[in-house]
Amino acid sequence: MSNPVADVFVPFRFKVNLYDSEENTLLCSGKFSEVSGFELTMEPKTFQEGGRNWGEIHRTGQTKFAPMTLKRGVTSINDLWSWFDATTRGANYGYRLSGEIIVLGHQTQNGEDNPVMTWKLTGVMATKFKGPDLNSTASQVAIEEVQLVHEGLELERTKQADDQSSTANSNTQGALP
Repeated sequence: MSNPVADVFVPFRFKVNLYDSEENTLLCSGKFSEVSGFELTMEPKTFQEGGRNWGEIHRTGQTKFAPMTLKRGVTSINDLWSWFDATTRGANYGYRLSGEIIVLGHQTQNGEDNPVMTWKLTGVMATKFKGPDLNSTASQVAIEEVQLVHEGLELERTKQADDQSSTANSNTQGALP
């Protein structure tokens, strides 16, 4: 039996949903072939303690999140463009949404998408929108690139992915829990 986490994902296997800040209303949903920017950096604070001459004390500092970049997507471009346009024109300066990026595994026998994990984003704001080059002889996707900044990132794994991961780990010596 194949493991959807280990297998290569086919194009458009990353679903992105953007909601109003209370996560009540879905404002935009689409699928993208590439998502990058899952990066957090914590800058530790160092202190010198009196009477301690050997080394420094490290404490947690501010966490910074890298911008998320969504590439080659198909979505309801009107909603995404409307949000970006309203934010950049100043009418809703800094209008932030919440969102989720769902990593999809293989489709079920019914043809439904099988989510493997979900990344939850808070305080999302679009900073770049790049449409395709218009060429009548080329077949382009609806969106070439969208860049999002955010204020928080959280990972949720699906139960099915956790079950498959724990089964694989139980067969491997020295695996982390």
